[in-house]
Amino acid sequence: MSNNKRGPPKSILELQKLVDTTVRVKCVGGRELAGVLKGYDELVNLVLDESIEFLRDPDDMERVTDQSRKLGLVVVRGTQVSLVSPEEGTEEIANPFVEQVED
Repeated sequence: MSNNKRGPPKSILELQKLVDTTVRVKCVGGRELAGVLKGYDELVNLVLDESIEFLRDPDDMERVTDQSRKLGLVVVRGTQVSLVSPEEGTEEIANPFVEQVED
């Protein structure tokens, strides 16, 4: 009988290196937030400080506008998180799988 104890499962996310930096969070349903990551847990519940929400276009809910609103300190439930990325050094690119509409 071997004594192969397994510890808690290791997370594939490396959120520790993003603590105290500004992150952008995309949620299920399209909501987008940015704020300073203050903490997280194994369920990817996030604590963001100085957070803002980027508002969507009322005519096209898929499109995020330049408008935002301040939220302050928030807890984002892990079940709603679909993406966490550093705000610094990222830029949005056009989706190559969506037909682009000429203005």
